[in-house]
Amino acid sequence: MPTVELDGRRITNWPAFHNESQLCFGFPDIYGRNQDAWIDCLSGLRDDDGMTAFVLGADETLEVVLHHAATLRQRAPRILRALEENIAEINQRYVEDGAKPALVLRLR
Repeated sequence: MPTVELDGRRITNWPAFHNESQLCFGFPDIYGRNQDAWIDCLSGLRDDDGMTAFVLGADETLEVVLHHAATLRQRAPRILRALEENIAEINQRYVEDGAKPALVLRLR
């Protein structure tokens, strides 16, 4: 299973979240650095649209590992909650299109 590893210690605010996401997911230079852009980039994981460094097959799932989740939960709980909600929304989009959910979040 392909894996992305985010470091919760480096996510101190929204700009840091977007920096970490762009680096780890391989978002392009045109990445809008907001939640809508984050969701849009990860909604095309099976389309090979160039919005991430990952292209998933129909049955593949991208594992998103958030290391030091407790640190993020303490420092920026809204960001962690948004991450969880955004992944759920992205997966719902895939399911509504008749596909398997594309993302799994693991908090470590």
